[in-house]
Amino acid sequence: MSTGITILGSTGSVGISTLDVVRRNPDRFRIEALTANTAVPALVEQCLEFQPRLAVAADETAAARLAEELRAAGSSTEVEAGQPGLLAAAAAERADTVVAAIVGAAGLLPTIEAARAGKRLLLANKESAVMAGTLLMQAVRDHGACLIPIDSEHNAVFQCLPTNGAADGASGVTRILLTASGGPFLDLAPDALDKVTPEQACDHPNWDMGRKISVDSATMMNKGLEVIEACRLFGLSVDRIQVVIHPQSIVHSLVQYRDGSVLAQLGNPDMRTPIAHALAWPDRIESGVGPLDLYTVSRLDFRAPDQGRFPCLRLAVEAAADDGAAPVWLNAANEVAVQAFLDRRIRFPAIAAIIEAVLAECASSAPDSLAAIVEMDREVRALTREKLPRFAI
Repeated sequence: MSTGITILGSTGSVGISTLDVVRRNPDRFRIEALTANTAVPALVEQCLEFQPRLAVAADETAAARLAEELRAAGSSTEVEAGQPGLLAAAAAERADTVVAAIVGAAGLLPTIEAARAGKRLLLANKESAVMAGTLLMQAVRDHGACLIPIDSEHNAVFQCLPTNGAADGASGVTRILLTASGGPFLDLAPDALDKVTPEQACDHPNWDMGRKISVDSATMMNKGLEVIEACRLFGLSVDRIQVVIHPQSIVHSLVQYRDGSVLAQLGNPDMRTPIAHALAWPDRIESGVGPLDLYTVSRLDFRAPDQGRFPCLRLAVEAAADDGAAPVWLNAANEVAVQAFLDRRIRFPAIAAIIEAVLAECASSAPDSLAAIVEMDREVRALTREKLPRFAI
């Protein structure tokens, strides 16, 4: 029987890559539900090709437009809107696998819902692990879900861990090394960062990603969030996770063992590889990604990150050591600051400055429930917006 799949965030880069893998393996997978924010035309096209039972748009207006266009095209896909629709898609009965690819905190609740529904959860929404990692992993354990990360770095770690997925002392794992390309500004003179544009920040040298994630890569906040995510997913303290700059993006991450062995996962920089791995695990299927040609690659370079150039990485690593509120505050402040930069309201270096100013007021008590996390996220976003005028262009 084919595997039913829900894609939360189907019109983003991860969603599009997932659909391409599904397209290449039609006998193995079928699409049960697709969701998008406001990209109605793209979602219509996807629904007409893959004929899901359910499609979800962000609000009533977008959902009404989606339903109208699908009816006009003769599609029987049911349409829902907003958070209720997302939760319904995440728990869809005939979907065995849920791809959590919504960017940012908006993906938290449906990701948790998929875990509570006992799905195979393919996690690209790192913010869920950053904001509510303990609750997410508890939901996975309590409800018999299976979580496989599809961020290229964490999927690489997953592939390099023992077959039981353990990273504890008994497994012999001593350290995880997360590779980072360094983004588009790796070698840019520091005094030039004040003049970079959103277009330059989104022009990643190796990966095709959405605008928010591209800016996070440029600030290296993306890697900082991945440090926090690795702590939560693999149960390691932050001192056992090291970030390594690797500009070619060929080595996607490494796992170091007690006996001196270091296992690495290599491949061309294409999200279809980790997605195909997670969709079919423990099998291997066609992804559409070409084989790695080491003769063409020729060399692999590694260096330590400059935390002076990338203060967001430092802030995230500091937050990773805090089991309390700091990761929630960090993520909320970053999302607001990045959007302000994309809207040309602040300059690039102000992203880190705003986050640091917000974290200086961070609450000491950890949120003890999902509702408390959601409320804390809302409050920190409001606080961050209050600080934006101080950094306005």
